[in-house]
Order: sequence, then structure tokens, then C-alpha cells
Amino acid sequence: MVPMLATISRRSLLTGTAALLGSTALWGRAHAAGGGRLIVAADSEPRQLNPAIVASNGVFFITSKVIEPLAEASYAPGGLRPLLATGWDGSEDGHSITFTLREGVLWHDGTPFSSADVAFSAMEVWKPLQNIGRALFANLEAVETPDPLTAVFRFSQPMPLQLIANALPVVSSVLPKHIYAGTDIATNPANAAPVGTGPFRWGTHRPGEYYLLNRNDSYWGKNLPLLDDIVFRVLPDRAAAASSLEAGEVHLAAFSAVPLSDLDRIGRVPGLEVVTKGYEALTYQLTVEINHRTEALSKLKVRQAIAHAIDRDFVLKTIFLGYAEAATGPVPANDPTFYTPDVATYPFDIETAKALLDEAGYPEGPDGTRFGLRLLPAPYFSETRQFGDYLRQALAAIGIDARIVPHDAAGHIRAVYTDHAFDLAIAPTVFRADPAISTTILLRSDMPPGVPFSNQGGYADPELDAVIDEALVTLDPAARVALYKKLQRMVAADLPIINVADWSFTSVVSDKVTGVATNPRWVVSNWADTGLSQ
Repeated sequence: MVPMLATISRRSLLTGTAALLGSTALWGRAHAAGGGRLIVAADSEPRQLNPAIVASNGVFFITSKVIEPLAEASYAPGGLRPLLATGWDGSEDGHSITFTLREGVLWHDGTPFSSADVAFSAMEVWKPLQNIGRALFANLEAVETPDPLTAVFRFSQPMPLQLIANALPVVSSVLPKHIYAGTDIATNPANAAPVGTGPFRWGTHRPGEYYLLNRNDSYWGKNLPLLDDIVFRVLPDRAAAASSLEAGEVHLAAFSAVPLSDLDRIGRVPGLEVVTKGYEALTYQLTVEINHRTEALSKLKVRQAIAHAIDRDFVLKTIFLGYAEAATGPVPANDPTFYTPDVATYPFDIETAKALLDEAGYPEGPDGTRFGLRLLPAPYFSETRQFGDYLRQALAAIGIDARIVPHDAAGHIRAVYTDHAFDLAIAPTVFRADPAISTTILLRSDMPPGVPFSNQGGYADPELDAVIDEALVTLDPAARVALYKKLQRMVAADLPIINVADWSFTSVVSDKVTGVATNPRWVVSNWADTGLSQ
């Protein structure tokens, strides 16, 4: 197999035991006869490994190799590759979508996969429990199973096939009904030792050390998977990931596990390549979340002043080292379907920002300060933390005293999304191929407290809500696109949030790894066609 590696310019980025793991025995497995062992750096350990409940990249990174969705993203026309579903068709009135399922699929315990598993997953997991599915499947009334290979989704309101198709890679991870039915789904032991239909079976997890996945010899894909097993080494220190790559102890570090500042150097190491493909459907957005309950921030001119105070060019060059693009709104420019540049923009202009604050009724005090704010940068990425430091300085330049309130990940989520104990927060939101999947939730009013990455700032605009609601039930794809372009214009004009930059990630990969970046969600796909050259 020819390695599918690509090194892209920065500007085009967006268009066992621990001792065993370090031993030559583990590394030698990669060069033995057979598929070999792929060793991957993992910078975190998800507590919850069930992607049907927690549809997040941290969970997908590991468990997508074990539990499969109905379809995966593809570079091919249409943008989807069938997995557990081989076809899907929507009714003319939009009230039903029929999925044809793949024949001959077995769960890892040998039980046949069927439409009953899809119906159970949709009605008992995706709709009531999943972080994204709760909104997407709100109008799902029932799933009929006329035969083992057919699942008919019935909706109370029209459901655009375009939306469901775009969402399948993210929201449709199928669980085995025979393991989950009649249990407390949220606490089922299979959430920590998943059973799926994927190319790899669950092996073991040693906390702080590694996850091990083993080859599924009964996988439905012909002559797949290519690997014998996959080891995810827990290496939260980015420097450790880089040194492990250089020492030949790790084959792959994804999600920018190697610091951007080290990429030029490590890209020149023989046998290693920097790869920027495989993330196109995982665009992250550096977003300033705004608590509209704060009196000053409830005023548009104050929000406009903050937008003008941000030097996006500096942010792109200094924080992202060129591996990002300036954002114009809640849809990134690399989305060919929904993006529009026809929106209001806010060039960096300190004097304009100061004038807007004066007009809003916040003159400078004797010490040059107008008012103070609590600023909470998300702790998940160095880029969000660095931008928090930058934004504090940028706001000081226009007379706003922003006090950084640090939290660990759990504390940050609680403070912002449950307690609303913030004025500004820095979030790494994700655009997932369609605004209805994980973007409009940042803007729609009346979000219940405790839902991460949703509108917890209290922003409410009935006109914007109406656009969001209309697009959710609009069947015509062109009409949906027009509505979402209108949404972008409305968001840029009123600034419920401030989108600063769109960024993706990089992988550093050994040249022994084949089948890299074969789809736009490659790092969180099943890796059935990924291999190791001998």
C-alpha cells in the first residue's frame, strides 16, 4: 500500500505496563510478520469511552476503532462512506429516513448486528443521552425495524436528509442492544470496556500508561484491518510525545501533540513527516463566549469594541504560528457548502474600540480603567490559554480590566456551562460539517444549564432563534444554505459570540505508517485501512 501522506503549507491548512511500552519487545512487534503494532501518542485519558453518549474527539480518537457509526466522512463526492449502513433515503415530506444496513456484521462477542441495535441506540441513547443527539434527534418519534437490515426513522417534524447525512459520522455510533438494554446505560461497564463491530476489539487500559486494542479477526471488511493491534501511549507532556517520535518509540502523534513551535525541526527528522490532512471535518474555532447577563456585555457597542480590540493577525502569527485562518463568523471558510464572507467584520482598531466604549457609557476612570471582567480561558489547549493571556492585554489597552480565573477542565466546564460564573470565556468550539450539528447550539436561546459548548451566556434573539428553527426543518438543501448564510450575517452583526480564528491540527507520522489521512476525519475514524510497512 502506498503511504497517503501530505505536507501542506500553513496558509492552505484550512482549504502492558509503562516498562513494557518502552521495551524493544513492544516496538519489535511493529516489524514482525503480520500487520504489526501501531503505537500512538495520546495526550489525555477520557473517563467515558462511549461515543454514543459523548460524541467528542477525545472519545472518538480511541473508541472509533472499536464502535462504528452508520457512515464515515469521505473525500469522495457526496462526502460519506457507508459503514454499518449501506444506504439512506428520505421521504418527500421529510418525516422519515430509511437506512439499509450492512449484512453479515457481528458484534465482537459474536452476536449478529441488526436493525434492533440501531433502533435501540437512536431511541435510548442518541436522543435522550448524547450531547449532540439530544438536540439533533429532538423530533425523532420512533424507529421501525421491518426486518433485521432496515431501520426507518420517524420524525414529528420534517428532518432534512442533508443534515442527517452530514451528522452520521458524529452522532450515529451504534451500541449492542443485548449488552445495554435493561441496564443503566450511563453507568454500564461496557462504557469503559466497549463492545463494537469495528476493526479492533477492546483490549485493556492501564491508567496513566496505555490503551490496547486488538485486531478483530471477524471484521466485516474484506482483508481488514491491516494492523494486529494499536497501543495508545498516554503522553500528556507534548515534549515527551516529540522525543518519543524522534526515538522511534511512537509511530504517530495526532491532534498537534507536537508543539507547533517544534514542527519545523521535527519535520526534518529522517523518517518523520508532518501531516496536515485528515482534519478537514474537525475544524476548531477559537471563540470568545460572552455572558450577556453582565450589564456592560449586554450592550452591542461594548461587544463591538472587544472585537475591534483583537489583533487577529497577531493571534494567527504568534499563537498559531500561521497554522490557522482569521474567522469571520460561526462557519469556517473551509466549509464549501455553508460559508459566506458577506458579513460584518471588525478590523483591529484601538481608537475605534475606545470610542465605542465611550459611546456605550463607559468612559475611562482616573487610572484609565472603564470596568472589570472575569476571563476564563479553556484549559484544554495551549492555544486557548495563550489567547486568554493575549486577550487580557488587548482589553487592558482599551481600558477593560480582565482578570483571568483559571480552572482545570472540570472546573471550567462547571463555571461556564452550569454556574455561569464568567463574563468572557475562551472556547475551542468545533464545526462539524453542518451548522445544526454543533454550531447553532452556541446561539439558540433557552439552553438548559449544564450543557457544555452551548449558549450558556444567556443571549436571546427571537429572530435568530426563528432562523435556527426554520433551518432545522427545511428540506431543500439550497434553502437551508441560504438560511445559514443569513444566520452568519446576523451573528456577525450582533456578536452573541466572537469568532477569532479557525484552526485545525497537525499529525507527525513515521514514514512506516501507511493509509494516513484517507478521510476528512481520519484521526477519529476506524483505521481499518491503516498499516505498517515492513
